[in-house]
Amino acid sequence: MPGPVPGASGGPTRRGVIAAGLAAGGVAGARPQSAFAREPGPVVLRRGINLWPWFSLTREHPAPRTDYPWPAFQTGRPVPTRADLAGLARAGFDFVRLPVDPGPFLFFTGRTRAVLFAELDAAVATVLGEGLTLVLNLHANAATHHYTPAALYGAPDAPLLGAYRDLVAELARALARHPQGRVALEPVNEPPQACGAEAWTRIQAGLLGAARAAAPALTLVATGACGSLVRGLTAVDPAPLAAFRPLLHTFHFYEPYLFSHQGAPWMGEPIYRALNGVPWPASAGRLDATLAAVRRRMAAEATPPDAGTVAETEFKLAEYFAARPDRGFLDRALAPVSDWARRHGVPQGEILMGEFGALRSDGRYVAAGAADRARYVGDVRRSAEAAGFSWAFWNLFDGMGLVQEGTRTPDPALLTALGLRVPPGDAAP
Repeated sequence: MPGPVPGASGGPTRRGVIAAGLAAGGVAGARPQSAFAREPGPVVLRRGINLWPWFSLTREHPAPRTDYPWPAFQTGRPVPTRADLAGLARAGFDFVRLPVDPGPFLFFTGRTRAVLFAELDAAVATVLGEGLTLVLNLHANAATHHYTPAALYGAPDAPLLGAYRDLVAELARALARHPQGRVALEPVNEPPQACGAEAWTRIQAGLLGAARAAAPALTLVATGACGSLVRGLTAVDPAPLAAFRPLLHTFHFYEPYLFSHQGAPWMGEPIYRALNGVPWPASAGRLDATLAAVRRRMAAEATPPDAGTVAETEFKLAEYFAARPDRGFLDRALAPVSDWARRHGVPQGEILMGEFGALRSDGRYVAAGAADRARYVGDVRRSAEAAGFSWAFWNLFDGMGLVQEGTRTPDPALLTALGLRVPPGDAAP
């Protein structure tokens, strides 16, 4: 889930059901003996952070062209320095998830492509050099017009799927040159197919098979369809995926979206844009106060929302406060993943919550207040850890970032919420 860039992640409209799962619950059951207990395990992850847009935010030419200028990535994008990475390690992060836009790697050939791969390899080496493990995630951009998720892996006959599969194999070979206990490859970010779609099962098997043939010992990362949501992972049958071990399973978590994506201008549903003042937990605020803040925001817009959007926004807010989501809601929302793991004998330690976070309020967005955001991030982190899952916070930079706006300094309140160390001299509220 990238920050405030339209379409930098696949399918934002999947986040429209903002109160879904408010009454979700887990199913208890005895955990069977894992069929994989005697096999070598995947890389060990615990607490991580995403590093978008280091190898994202491209400069592709507009349609009908399908090429990129050089350099392919926007020169003004925030890129972590070695000092930034060292600071993350000191704070207590043990791994990073590095999203990589596949477009430039698919377009360029010859010497230019070799330079691009060398830059990525140097980034991997820099991350490892600071003592961090790395998950490299191929992260297609739905905002572009050619190298899109649909064209790359949207269907078994997607026009660019063959080239994409070859790229997955090539990246696996490149990562295999690094210590195998320190790197992993995640071939797809948030696949767009429906939950449990057989087409995604086939596509993922082909991608993981290509990676495994290229790198027999490399840890791979599998996910479910429907944007890597919880219900996407729980629709996966992990038994056929055992052929690709060592393997992690991943999902993304931003529930409830009414809180985490309030004020997000890139969301497809119009109700999000004016949302602000939504508290976490719901009991920390009042419906009338939030409605007043939202109405003020709507009145200030150059093009006020239509009556239908206003009515839907008010209905969803009433629904949110009536449901009173809190830490217990998060536990219940994550319980299906734990139940899925128990049923299939998947160790909880081999499940990665690859993205979670909330949009902050700054000069561009009126979103979650700082205290509410920190409470939410802390609650999600604690719920994931209680379930035994590793996690990767979204993001270091952007509107959901760890660093404070206009700086490269981590927010001490968020570091505390993430259970990490605050640098000496920075007081966490």
